[in-house]
Amino acid sequence: MVDNSMEIATLLAEALKFIFPAYCANAAPVLAGGGPPMDFGKNFLDGKRIFGKNKTFRGFFFGWAIGIIVGLVEGAVFGFQSYSVLFSFLTPLGALFGDLTGAFLKRRLNIAPGGLLPIVDQVDFVVGALVFSLPLAMVHWQLAVAVLIITPPIHLLTNYVAYKLKLKSNPW
Repeated sequence: MVDNSMEIATLLAEALKFIFPAYCANAAPVLAGGGPPMDFGKNFLDGKRIFGKNKTFRGFFFGWAIGIIVGLVEGAVFGFQSYSVLFSFLTPLGALFGDLTGAFLKRRLNIAPGGLLPIVDQVDFVVGALVFSLPLAMVHWQLAVAVLIITPPIHLLTNYVAYKLKLKSNPW
């Protein structure tokens, strides 16, 4: 029993360390967003906005920069692996593209920017980070499952805190 709980604790720590740059990349645009929207205010073939007004170039690139920095710091603290620098660029980028994919899906479903789409809102960026890290061959299925399990409660908690700090207009 002790071995299993130690293995689970190790896996959860590994999952948090793995996904932390993506978490930071996903959260950072709230601090520096604004400016021109990534979809340039244009509509998709269905006549609906592509991403919406909340997805901006400033937020995207600020989030990516923060994610890269966090990934590089993690590499320095935990010991650089051969993939650390590439990981630091790919994982946050994947998180941001995952979030854009979620926004695209929400627009297709007539959910306004900032509106809630349960589960998708909590894991779209994580799925993007996992997919973008696949070329590095560092993700095993247990790690992916652990990341998907720990993320929704962490995401909901951090969004609630951002809402209470008046950084976000809604608690999700």
